[in-house]
Amino acid sequence: MNPKIKLVAYVSVWVLIWGIAASLADLVLLNRDIYSSGSLGQVITFSSYGAASVVLAFKLAKRFLNL
Repeated sequence: MNPKIKLVAYVSVWVLIWGIAASLADLVLLNRDIYSSGSLGQVITFSSYGAASVVLAFKLAKRFLNL
């Protein structure tokens, strides 16, 4: 497989993982009235899940991209 396509696919999968995980956590927090939509809590939730996804993506890159 072309390395550029493999890299784009890898990043795309991590964006999906981040979006799904953060959205599920956000749904729970919104339903429990921990914070409201559009609040700073929501920004923190999505930002922290994004940061965690970036860290995991870099740590696992060697394994999946054969670097």
